Amino acid sequence: MALSFILSLLLGTFSPALASRNTTAGCAIIRPPRDGGIRYRGLTQEQIRSVQVLPVDYEIEYICRGNRVIVGPKVRKCLPDGTWTDLNQRSKCLLPCARVWTSLENGRVTVHPPGPAVEGTVLHYSCLEGFILVGRNSTQCTKLGKWDSPKPVCHYDRHYTGKKKLYIGALFPMSGGWPGGQACLPAAQMALDLVNKRTDILPDYELELIYYDSMCDPGEATKLLYDLLYTEPIKIVLMPGCSSVSTLVAEAARMWNLIVLSYGSSSPALSNRQRFPTFFRTHPSATLHNPTRVQLFQKWKWTKIATIQQTTEVFTSTLDDLEQRVKEAGIEISVRQSFLTDPAVAVKNLKRQDARIIVGLFYETEARKVFCEVYKEKLYGKKYVWFLIGWYADNWFKIKDPSINCTVEQMTEAVEGHVTTEIVMLNPETVRGASNLTSQEFLAQLMSKLGGKNPEETGGFQEAPLAYDAVWALALALNKTVGPLKAKGRRLEDFNYNNKDITAEIYRALNTSSFEGVSGHVVFDAQGSRMAWTLIEQLQGGSYKKIGYFDMTKGNLSWYGNDRWIGSDPPADQTVVIQKFRYLSQKLFVSVSVFAGLGILMGIVCLTFNIYNSNVRYIQNSQPYLNNMTAVGCMMALAAVFPLGIDGLHVRNSQFPVVCQFRLWLLGLGFSLAYGSMFTKIWWVHTVFTKKDEKKDKRKHLEPWKLYATVGVLLVIDILSLMIWQIVDPLHITVEKFTKEAPKGDVDQLIEPLLQHCSSEKMNTWLGVVYGYKGLLLLLGIFLAYETKSVSTEKINDHRAVGMAIYNVSVLCMITAPVTMILSSKQDASFAFASLAIIFSVYITLVVLFVPKMRRLITRGEWQSDQQETMKTGSSTNNNDEEKSRQLERENKELQKIIQEKEERVSELRNQLSERQALRSRKRPTSSSQNHSSPSLPAPQNDPKSLLPPPGYPLPASDNHSLPPTFSNTSPLYQPDGKINRNSCHPGRLQLLYK
Repeated sequence: MALSFILSLLLGTFSPALASRNTTAGCAIIRPPRDGGIRYRGLTQEQIRSVQVLPVDYEIEYICRGNRVIVGPKVRKCLPDGTWTDLNQRSKCLLPCARVWTSLENGRVTVHPPGPAVEGTVLHYSCLEGFILVGRNSTQCTKLGKWDSPKPVCHYDRHYTGKKKLYIGALFPMSGGWPGGQACLPAAQMALDLVNKRTDILPDYELELIYYDSMCDPGEATKLLYDLLYTEPIKIVLMPGCSSVSTLVAEAARMWNLIVLSYGSSSPALSNRQRFPTFFRTHPSATLHNPTRVQLFQKWKWTKIATIQQTTEVFTSTLDDLEQRVKEAGIEISVRQSFLTDPAVAVKNLKRQDARIIVGLFYETEARKVFCEVYKEKLYGKKYVWFLIGWYADNWFKIKDPSINCTVEQMTEAVEGHVTTEIVMLNPETVRGASNLTSQEFLAQLMSKLGGKNPEETGGFQEAPLAYDAVWALALALNKTVGPLKAKGRRLEDFNYNNKDITAEIYRALNTSSFEGVSGHVVFDAQGSRMAWTLIEQLQGGSYKKIGYFDMTKGNLSWYGNDRWIGSDPPADQTVVIQKFRYLSQKLFVSVSVFAGLGILMGIVCLTFNIYNSNVRYIQNSQPYLNNMTAVGCMMALAAVFPLGIDGLHVRNSQFPVVCQFRLWLLGLGFSLAYGSMFTKIWWVHTVFTKKDEKKDKRKHLEPWKLYATVGVLLVIDILSLMIWQIVDPLHITVEKFTKEAPKGDVDQLIEPLLQHCSSEKMNTWLGVVYGYKGLLLLLGIFLAYETKSVSTEKINDHRAVGMAIYNVSVLCMITAPVTMILSSKQDASFAFASLAIIFSVYITLVVLFVPKMRRLITRGEWQSDQQETMKTGSSTNNNDEEKSRQLERENKELQKIIQEKEERVSELRNQLSERQALRSRKRPTSSSQNHSSPSLPAPQNDPKSLLPPPGYPLPASDNHSLPPTFSNTSPLYQPDGKINRNSCHPGRLQLLYK
């Protein structure tokens, strides 16, 4: 339906006007034969009326009216030049005559012209020896579809004393895919002549061969088989050639109780006794090639092959058997291609899939097509080996074939070096067998029979000994049945298609056959197939050379050792892929390791310095234990650089997971110690100095154990997370594969770079958890460092340096983590980036934290003054004295602040008092003189100490300083100008200010 629709669309585009202008686009419609019509495939009646030009490759079919039959081409095809095929042959619709006239019991009928019996056909009759023709010896089919004379008959001649004839119906393919009949027919005739001359074999009988050309075509063979079975005389045995034809004949023969003995059928499907119960063959099964092929694959250490086959049963079943055998041998069929008539696409697929060792299963004509395409695709040469069937003609690739467009030179170049496996069809030993001929004498007589024809150009020349021995096997079997049949009161001439007894006797005789023939020892297995040796040949310099034999029954390979290859050795079965590991550049590793070692040495110096000067006040104010943790963490991080650079070049694969563990634990714990101690410092400073004033007092007292506990918590979190990771999903070695690279030069090799990684099943999940947790710590550290950049404290005097180190570590970590993941496939770049980031972070951290301390102690000599003081007093300053000193400093600052607040209050009260005095003076001007008579107070000096309470008086309890009830403007403490006189401050009155 889809095809009809497409054709309808295509043909609908052709208009009459277009056809009149350009007839090269197709073919003009032609008239049908008389009394007939034309079937247009895929067209409706409407389209047929409107279309005048049909497209290229379109086919029409002639049909006849009534019971008339078509004579001549039945189908015509439109050619690109605008003409139809076979126009020189006229097609007619003629009435047929009765087919019963075309057969004659005990006689022969010759049809002229060959073909169906229709108007104008003439039949010529003749009788077999021992019979007399009664009636006319010819008849003609009239226009009315009737014969012009009655059918004659052959009566038995009672006076005949000659041999009785036994007829063999044979099909010899003289053309087609395998034209084996060209040599097999003369060989069979040679055997018949010798058998008929022998007095010890079938003395009362004469074997006669009735044969047709099957063209190796099952369709043609069906028609010929019909003629053989329904045309007299009765055939006692059928002898087909070509597997496709033999399959058809053997399957039908069981219905006529006929034995089938094939000389040229290799299909493995014919070994099925249930399907073909009466089939025998002197040609071994094609599966006999497969053990030899497997043996050669193993000899040349090939584990990967490809196949290309013609889509026929014989090759399909052979390939199925080969697939089973190579599977048992541990060999893989990587590519399996097939084609019907055009192998172009199949050959291109072989090239595209890099097939190297190729088994080809196809007939000779298709072999030329295949290798023409092989030449075009350059699928030959020192990188390729082809395995072909050995029963082609020796010069099959030199035969001119109009179906291909390659020259003989091109074909010769394409087929050079291929290997063939061939059943041994000619006895290599000089032995006289049943025919009393040696194999060489047989070849000489066959060459004489062929008339000097070139054997290489004669189809079936190699199979000719099999056809010769097939006739001898049949003759010996029939001779063996004479006695048993005579005992049963039967004769061979009594055979008919309903007589099973004679067929059974012939079957038993063939099944037990065993004799020496020109093709070797002839014996049949339980499936009726011939058992034989296999010959191995190779095309060397345009001719085939024997390179060995294989005996499948014993599994013995006889090798001559003269195989020759275009290259120095047999090619590889695939492009040799050399796996090459990528290792870290040793120069880079050594260079980075030197810097890491120097960093570790620097960390040791810093750690030693910090421990040695731990009693120095300046060092103590920087929390030396946390700094020690930072130094240790930095050294562990630097130590992780070494396992980061260790790969398969230094350790075995079994040891690589241990290296992975060292990488993870050293880097993880080093980060926790180094960054965790700095984070703890900056976090404490932010907690104490960025809170409200009323909460500071509760947090200003520094307890070192809390700092250490914070670092411990961070360290425990890392240890637990790493332990869970390694228990649940431990690290292991994984190998990353890169795109294959072609080396320089004409080398059939590819280099596949490999790179080892430390990984786990859910690597991305674990990295996401770790990076997420560490990333939050880094971001929080940056925030805390920024918030405390302006804070100054003696408790942790290096917190600004810690902030700078946190900035450095955070920035480098946030850049390094994603970049190393991106560069993971580039070992040098990834290692350089990660290791240098670690080194820079550590170097900057150590320099920022420890170098300023060293510089201060060296330039100011603070550790020397402490030592001198220790020598003088006999004891060193302890932490309690320093704590008291700090406490006094804090109290002094608090008192200064209170004094400032009191001064502000006094100034406010003074202003209020001045305002009240001015208001009263305006109301009572008379009282002003009285006020002036009061003694004046001196102005208070701006000395904050004057407002401090006398010794023995407590500090004020609150900030609410209201005037006491006895405090009036008439008090002698105040003068009219509102100023306090220092001399008037009596100790008893000062108490009122701080009450």
